[in-house]
Amino acid sequence: MTALKAVTALKKARRRMVPVAALAAGAAIALTGCSSGQISQTADQVAAINGNHADVGKVALRNVHIVFPAQGTEYNNTKGGKAIIALSIVNNSPSVPDELTSLTTDLGTVKITPAAGKSTVELAPQQTVVAATKPVKTAAPAADAHGATPTTPAAPTSAKPDAHGTEHADVAEATVDPEARPILIEITGLTKDITPGLTYNVAFNFKQNGTVQLQVPVDAGASTARQESDKSGATEAEHKGGH
Repeated sequence: MTALKAVTALKKARRRMVPVAALAAGAAIALTGCSSGQISQTADQVAAINGNHADVGKVALRNVHIVFPAQGTEYNNTKGGKAIIALSIVNNSPSVPDELTSLTTDLGTVKITPAAGKSTVELAPQQTVVAATKPVKTAAPAADAHGATPTTPAAPTSAKPDAHGTEHADVAEATVDPEARPILIEITGLTKDITPGLTYNVAFNFKQNGTVQLQVPVDAGASTARQESDKSGATEAEHKGGH
């Protein structure tokens, strides 16, 4: 009788364990479905800027990238065509100016157009220079009915008394937005197609601070569609729905 009771008790214990194991397995499958395709804390993160960055001496290069070609422009990023490099250049020196003398790359010949009214790309101390994402056309002042071209009004002046009480005119210095007077950096005669997702080596040469090599990415553009495949993770809507 003792052996019979032991066998009966063992069978009852096994019956109780089967539902518990099934519930545990179901919970594990549900959790796996919710987290599939995601990396914790990084699933929704995106790059803060499109471009790369580098420092050489006192000069900082920020958001360096090749511009995605826009429709209706002369820039197509294809072999034999043209492309634009955009970036911000900061001279962090408190007192020493510098100059961007040239760029070199195996993508083609680089042409630098200084800001309007300048013959070189000057980097004054504590100044930022911006390379435009498209050509900037400066409109010439229109002539009047007599054929005379109007002149630009002079900067406002303010009078300051000296130690003897005599007032002297002092020309006010205007604060210039770097984006209002950008430079233009073009790559002409492209030796190959420029493809979003890849990087291309470009050397930036400065008169005082030397040369820095940088892998420059291509702006993907706002209209570039995401490529889905059987290896792609679930979309954001699939992750958020029902969890």
